[in-house]
Amino acid sequence: MGDQLKKTLGLPIALSIVVGMVIGSGVFFKPQAVYELTGGAPGLGIIAWILGGLITIAAGLTAAEISTAIPKTGGMMVYLEEIYGEKLGFLAGWAQTVLYFPGASAALGVVFSQQVIEFIGKDPNNMLYTLPIAVGVIVFIAMLNNIGSEFGGKIQTISTICKLVPLFIIIIFGFSKGQSSEIFTPMVGEGKTVSGVLGNVLLAILFAYDGWINVGSIAGEMKNPGKDLPKAIIGGLSIVMSVYIIINIAYLWVLPASELAQAVSPGALVATKIFGPIGGKIVSIGIMISVFGTLNGFILTGPRVPYALAVKGFLPGSKYLSKVNKGGSPYFATWLIAIIACIYATSGQFNLLTDLSIFAVWIFYVFTFIGVIKLRKDRPDMERPYKVPLYPIIPIIAIASGLFVIINQLITATVLAAGCIFLTLLGLPIYTSMKKKL
Repeated sequence: MGDQLKKTLGLPIALSIVVGMVIGSGVFFKPQAVYELTGGAPGLGIIAWILGGLITIAAGLTAAEISTAIPKTGGMMVYLEEIYGEKLGFLAGWAQTVLYFPGASAALGVVFSQQVIEFIGKDPNNMLYTLPIAVGVIVFIAMLNNIGSEFGGKIQTISTICKLVPLFIIIIFGFSKGQSSEIFTPMVGEGKTVSGVLGNVLLAILFAYDGWINVGSIAGEMKNPGKDLPKAIIGGLSIVMSVYIIINIAYLWVLPASELAQAVSPGALVATKIFGPIGGKIVSIGIMISVFGTLNGFILTGPRVPYALAVKGFLPGSKYLSKVNKGGSPYFATWLIAIIACIYATSGQFNLLTDLSIFAVWIFYVFTFIGVIKLRKDRPDMERPYKVPLYPIIPIIAIASGLFVIINQLITATVLAAGCIFLTLLGLPIYTSMKKKL
């Protein structure tokens, strides 16, 4: 058929796609949350960046089996519907629509605005300055993406290249010009325990690693997914993990963890320390472009979820949310994500918003990991171009890691977790009501 994806991707391109999808804004901003949680101590932070990478590799390897076994457009929502039924698939799409994509977009809008305000020498914690910019950049990117999907894709390509520049500048000059501070000790600050903060630290770091769920989406375009997909996942995510660990050591080579814990933008602070005010501002521009590009990625891809739900008639206003404009963009679905994101952005809390989005989506990631085992049992003869290596060890690691993060958040941030679960379950009466109308 003419509309099928062509198998043109080899290992080198697949590797670059993996790296490009995962590296975003978290590497520049999340060290603040990490070292604040550790009480200004570096040790657990560095270990958690390693653990987060290993968890992500296990997760990517596991989810990729489903991606190749269920070669349908729609991602996780479609996988869960195929494995567990329509209702859970809808809930995954609903949670992505009202929590994950708007929450992540709002967080990026907030941190972009803080970076802009800090760049011009104002107080980045003053909501009177930051809120208009946060809302403005979300609305602006929504407008750009409604010009057309191709235009949004071009923005993404340019920003992907730009975001690598400040990373390598900080790494190279951080080690050459910095003076080593403590990197691996102490593990945590006074009054903190490893067990008490590890879960929250991992939740913060998993935002920086987020994007791995899209890794399996390239399987249908690979020449040899069974052989090259695991190499692309392990290789690509290992590169990301290495970059994250190296740049965090570079940060600590220049400034102690206690100072990074106080910075709105650790990356910009380190750049200013290395190059002085002017050089720091130049690197800050690169960081802003990186955040802009990451936000564009969420606004570009996020609306496809409510659009897919609306095509089935599962959402209120499906008549409008299923419309596509002349440029090929889901116009109303894009504005839905953008409006919810603007509402969330009024909180002005980057770390709170990232925790909200990651907690919500990891609930369904765990269902996806379990789904690999369920499919092996229920449909053993199903065609699987790729099988997760070291089965069932890798899926069990992914499941256990996900459950640890979820349970820890339920215990340590009960209100946030309960709010996420409530908003997710709110989808059930909506699903039931809309099904009756079909």
